[in-house]
Amino acid sequence: MLPQLSASNSKTKVKTRLIITDKITSAAIPSIPKPVLKVAQTELKNGIELSHQNNGSERFIFCSTDNFSKSSDKVESSRRLASKACRILNKYGVDSVLVSSLASDKNILVGFIEGLILSNYQFHRYKADKRKLNNSISKIFVEQKQLSNSDISKIKNLCAGVYLSRDVVNEPLSYLTAEQFSKEMVKAGKAAGFKTTVFKKNQIKKMKMGGLLSVNLGSEDPPTFNVMEWKPTKAKNKKPIVLVGKGVVYDTGGLSLKPTANSMDFMKSDMGGGAAVLGAMYAVAKNKLPIHVIGLIPATDNRPGKNAYVPGDVITISDNTTVEVLNTDAEGRLCLADALVYAKKYKPELVIDLATLTGAAARALGPNAIAGMRTCSDKQFSKLTEASFNVFERIVEFPLWEDYGEMLNSDIADVKNIGGKYAGAITAGKFLQRFTDYPWIHLDIAGSAFLHSENSYRGKGGTGVGTRLLFNFLDNY
Repeated sequence: MLPQLSASNSKTKVKTRLIITDKITSAAIPSIPKPVLKVAQTELKNGIELSHQNNGSERFIFCSTDNFSKSSDKVESSRRLASKACRILNKYGVDSVLVSSLASDKNILVGFIEGLILSNYQFHRYKADKRKLNNSISKIFVEQKQLSNSDISKIKNLCAGVYLSRDVVNEPLSYLTAEQFSKEMVKAGKAAGFKTTVFKKNQIKKMKMGGLLSVNLGSEDPPTFNVMEWKPTKAKNKKPIVLVGKGVVYDTGGLSLKPTANSMDFMKSDMGGGAAVLGAMYAVAKNKLPIHVIGLIPATDNRPGKNAYVPGDVITISDNTTVEVLNTDAEGRLCLADALVYAKKYKPELVIDLATLTGAAARALGPNAIAGMRTCSDKQFSKLTEASFNVFERIVEFPLWEDYGEMLNSDIADVKNIGGKYAGAITAGKFLQRFTDYPWIHLDIAGSAFLHSENSYRGKGGTGVGTRLLFNFLDNY
């Protein structure tokens, strides 16, 4: 459950204080008892001092960003320090905490609170005894006047969007079918204020979305195509920004069954791109950003059922492009192709798609970065890259040179769905590029959408990667 977040007032009484600062000095923190301060100065380890007590009545936890010079690095360090602090607070069963900042940059405090909330996330819906598992923090107070009410609301709504994104990624297919994913979008839309339209299988057939329908052929569960829209009355953009998210709720690889050990264990996360779009739409609408945004999510699972499409099949995307399918495990790009074609109807200012698309991107960059490709302007991409460093979901640009597209040439169709064993992330991007005629950015989040071990405030399991990135980009667009 998301902790309550509010400014402190005269009635606020807590026994634990978190203090974020550039450097621990007596001049910086005059109100802290000298014995406590002296220990903090001499015993600070890894940027955080864990357990100072003042006569047994008050606990002080100090966090210092002194080791970093760049602003974005300081903010990221504050998030990571908050994650360490969160573990200590939960160890002691702390329910309420007061956060104050003596740092020179307000964003350090914002990042710290963000890190504290995100570190407190847990997914334990299927645990029998939840009392033993709940993280203890339920209330976070911010020192009065250090952040405005709008700052606090923005943090709270954004973190709620990340929680939502993580929740749907962590849900198993036994619950989160394509139809249930659509229900989660409708529910979120009602809570946040954006409009959701869900197209069912018969409607998808009428729209001739051959990519999405082909991937769904082996499944007992029908596909959905989902349109979310936030259109405030005073939107600053005349043409919408469209976000497209891959919504493959589970991927076996189809008849090209995933061969390696453990390769299917976390394939419930193959809708991480769709989850990021959903979380971002929630945060944008809750924070009432004055920008027209549309989210598109094609949703299905990919199974080797009785009528599953097979390697060698030729399928037709909704713009009449024919695709020779040589690997049914390269299914996400087929679903996204239909969504990218659908986006043309909006004459968008910019389209950004997010997908857990290729193992090649994950192998190239690991869990620490996102592979980005684009046809948009330098200015638009630099804005997104800037946002990626603001939230530390960093983008590395890969090229979209024409000769990579030649690797997708087919003897019997307009294009193949794979390009061979080399440059897999780039040829996937080149495939998607065929279905765009507008400024476009492709983000391959395969390496960072799901983590197998605890990773600071990003947690374990679904990370919600992309949600904060998209929101920060749109908030500053």
